[in-house]
Amino acid sequence: MRYYNTNNPTQFATLEQAVMQGRASDGGLFMPEHIPQLPQAFINNMSMMTLQEISYAVANFALQGAVDSEKLKEIIDDTLSFDIPLVQVDDNRFSLELYHGPTMSSKDVGARFMGRLLSYFATKHGQEVTVLVATTGNSGGAVANGCYNRPGVRVVVLYPQDGLDNLQEAQFTTLDGNVTAIEVNGSLEDCRNMIMEAFADEDLKNSISLTSARSVNIARLLPQMFYYFYAVAQLQRQGRELDRLVISLPCGNLGNLTAGVMAKRMGLPLKRFIAADNANDVFTRYLRTGKFEPRGMVQTLAKAIDVGNPRNFPRILDLFGGSYEAITREVTGVSMSDSEIHDAMRLLWRDRRYLADPHGALALEALRRLLHPGETGVALATAHPAKYIDAVEDALEQSIPVPNAMLQYLRGTRNVVSMNSGYASLRRFLLSGK
Repeated sequence: MRYYNTNNPTQFATLEQAVMQGRASDGGLFMPEHIPQLPQAFINNMSMMTLQEISYAVANFALQGAVDSEKLKEIIDDTLSFDIPLVQVDDNRFSLELYHGPTMSSKDVGARFMGRLLSYFATKHGQEVTVLVATTGNSGGAVANGCYNRPGVRVVVLYPQDGLDNLQEAQFTTLDGNVTAIEVNGSLEDCRNMIMEAFADEDLKNSISLTSARSVNIARLLPQMFYYFYAVAQLQRQGRELDRLVISLPCGNLGNLTAGVMAKRMGLPLKRFIAADNANDVFTRYLRTGKFEPRGMVQTLAKAIDVGNPRNFPRILDLFGGSYEAITREVTGVSMSDSEIHDAMRLLWRDRRYLADPHGALALEALRRLLHPGETGVALATAHPAKYIDAVEDALEQSIPVPNAMLQYLRGTRNVVSMNSGYASLRRFLLSGK
């Protein structure tokens, strides 16, 4: 299987090259040359398989031998050491809880798979790769934990000073080892710009091997397909009809939407998708108007999808042959204000006794508004409610418990490098080898 560059479809890379580089040298994204379709017999029998068995079969089929089968099984089993339960909210709405991993974020799936795949490729050649990531909370913790103590992998996490709560910060600042946390005297945009300059610095890349940990890395994207298959398997076990299955997901950088469309191309019976946006509604505006117009990010309750320029949009275009009409036949969208997200959390608890974070509540409310009669909806719940405890407790007007799995990070020792914003400081640090 080869992977083409979305900016130059005649330029190809192997899986190893695509994973180790993160993105093409001209900024393009890597996409599989073709998406193989799984046998219908596999789809029909998923109800009898575990999450790990389903994921291994999907990965082995999708990667077409690019990773040794035994090694791939080891990576899958190690990555998915937790469940992804499908919880029924009401008659026709389900919540796929993606937050039962070590950092209680959906990003654990992709980050853990990526960390293990990077380590596999790096150690095969006796190399070290440096993973750069900027975070507002979930990505940093998931990537740091996913790559923690992986041979051949070094992780550098940049985050804005005073931009995270103590728990989010502790998930990556207490790891030490091969993980370095850098607190930047600036904004998240400053952090992202510093990383973008690093990837544009050819002299730096000649000195050290750099890769991106964002969802633009194909190693983060591919495993996101696994949980769509597992959701369908859980519905099969209940005897649900699958020909009218709708997936609702928080928008963000469109990684989950890209993976969902790819899963459908592989044969998964998904009818359509609902893209749920907050006030950063660049993609849902595109669905309404046909115009993709990135703009500055605004802060909302659903912080993980505060994105002004969804980075996976070129992949969505490629999957649909660049056709706006084709995209809108399979994808509809809705955007909501903070007050609407607040009310959605409150009503889910009041009426259904279902506890949701802002992102899960957004996706479930989108289903409530846009599901058609006879359809079954699955919403992606991308973070444990305690990760957004202030917003959730404000909506519920009561306190919620924080799991011990999250509190354990607060008992660790904080190890942080402080840095002024500006690329020169980051460049010096990266070249120092610390």
